[in-house]
Amino acid sequence: MKRFLTAIAGACALAACAPVVTEQAPATAAAPAAQASATGATTVEPTEAPKRILFVGNSFTMGANSAVLRYRPDSVEDINGEGVGGVPALFAKFAEEAKMPWTVAHETRGGTTLDFHLNERRAQIDRPWDVVVMQQYSVLDPKKPGDAAETVRDAPLLADLFSARNPDVRVYLTATWTRADQAWKPEGKWYGQPVEAMALDVRRGLDRADAASDRIDAVIPVGEAWNRAIATGLADPNPYDGRAFGQIDLWSYDHYHASAEGYYLEALVVFAQVTGYDVRKFGAQERAAHELGLDPKVAEALQNVAMAQLEAERRVGALDILRALAAPGRA
Repeated sequence: MKRFLTAIAGACALAACAPVVTEQAPATAAAPAAQASATGATTVEPTEAPKRILFVGNSFTMGANSAVLRYRPDSVEDINGEGVGGVPALFAKFAEEAKMPWTVAHETRGGTTLDFHLNERRAQIDRPWDVVVMQQYSVLDPKKPGDAAETVRDAPLLADLFSARNPDVRVYLTATWTRADQAWKPEGKWYGQPVEAMALDVRRGLDRADAASDRIDAVIPVGEAWNRAIATGLADPNPYDGRAFGQIDLWSYDHYHASAEGYYLEALVVFAQVTGYDVRKFGAQERAAHELGLDPKVAEALQNVAMAQLEAERRVGALDILRALAAPGRA
């Protein structure tokens, strides 16, 4: 019911031409209150308590094989104590720039599935969170690539765990990108198919997990944002044949993990989905991109891609709801 009502709200907002991004109301801070300091200077303090967000995932959340891995690790709580900043640290930086009071934690371990976090890290993550973002293994099931059965089993169990602590928690699944090695090498599961195929299959698998649980609020379309960056010519589709002039490589040197640009796009999509913030407002001078050494024009282009993908998601969702409301038999 929660997801249906928020989707109805999104459909109505879209019909009124208001840009709605998330399934929930944006988690923005209340209007800040001005206070006088001891020196007489006016300071601005948020009047809303910080939101608590947990990221659960593996190397695709950690920012492996890029500068994102060790980006601002002191800005987040690394529950495993490994000095990782990763995509959660990018989220924290975006929140700081957007003046949103978020506290960010992550429990990440490379090469793991959701089953690992559920059974091996339960005690560490069993806390009352406001938002949880979960990321499954890149091919869903490492033994049976593309098979969503274990995801459909484990994602709802984790969502139940978090909901038991906070019934109002919002739980998201991150749909990750096509691995170039899986698309372009003969031994890859998606070899011979269009480069976007793997990301779409991963999304479909996570949609099944979402449908299996009323505790899961939405799937975040990171992989489809990658597809959009490739389709629009911003990003090169095949790192094995050299990078085309003027295009970026979203993959790292292993053609598996992401580059700094790829993780930056991931973080933008997650931040915009979770908070409702229009990341195009950051613009070319966004600080995390500057600190990572990204071209300002590329940062701005990636912000545009992130918002275009989320706006496309909202349009599709609104049309689905309107069709459901118009179906025979509905009052």
